[in-house]
Amino acid sequence: MNPELFILRIPAILFALTIHEFAHGWVALRFGDTTAQDQGRLTLNPFAHLDFFGTAMLLFGPFGWAKPVPVNGYNFKEPKKGILFVSLAGPLSNIISAFLFGYLLRLMAHFQPSLMNSSISSFLYLSVMINLGISFFNLLPIPPLDGSKIVLGLLPDKWIPGYINKTRYFPIIFMVLLVAEWGFHIPIFSGIIQPVYHPYFNLFHLLIFGGTL
Repeated sequence: MNPELFILRIPAILFALTIHEFAHGWVALRFGDTTAQDQGRLTLNPFAHLDFFGTAMLLFGPFGWAKPVPVNGYNFKEPKKGILFVSLAGPLSNIISAFLFGYLLRLMAHFQPSLMNSSISSFLYLSVMINLGISFFNLLPIPPLDGSKIVLGLLPDKWIPGYINKTRYFPIIFMVLLVAEWGFHIPIFSGIIQPVYHPYFNLFHLLIFGGTL
């Protein structure tokens, strides 16, 4: 990887992970759960949210994660609704961030085209890519990712035990595939994910840039 791009990835990753976890904690607080606030996790300090392995994954690839913000669903008046909205908040914060960085890049292209080959433009575009990558990754319906909790929030109550039972081994399989991919260069994980990720990325890329970049 280009050394400049590697360095620029660091602040982009720190922002994306921080806004993701902060959004979880902020929405949880709105629904009445103070756990994140009480444990010092309702903060924009990135070092409060870093997970070593998840951050390393992001440094060398498009996907990764932070240390999950603690949430106690028993503090919600409507636990199922609360968990659904808290889980949605993280990926949604990254999608919104991707749009913001993308529109800043479009404004730069319009008003300061001479900067389009600069480190600033590279940082903005990397931020778009990283935020979209994190949003997609966390929407996967694999426990304990946000996507699995979103599914639980949308399923009828009678289907929830079956879903939990069917997905109980997913985290182990998931970690094995990640280790195989990054440790032994066996591209099973990317072979499964990329056919889904590319349409997701291309859709948002079109929505953000409208074919201008």
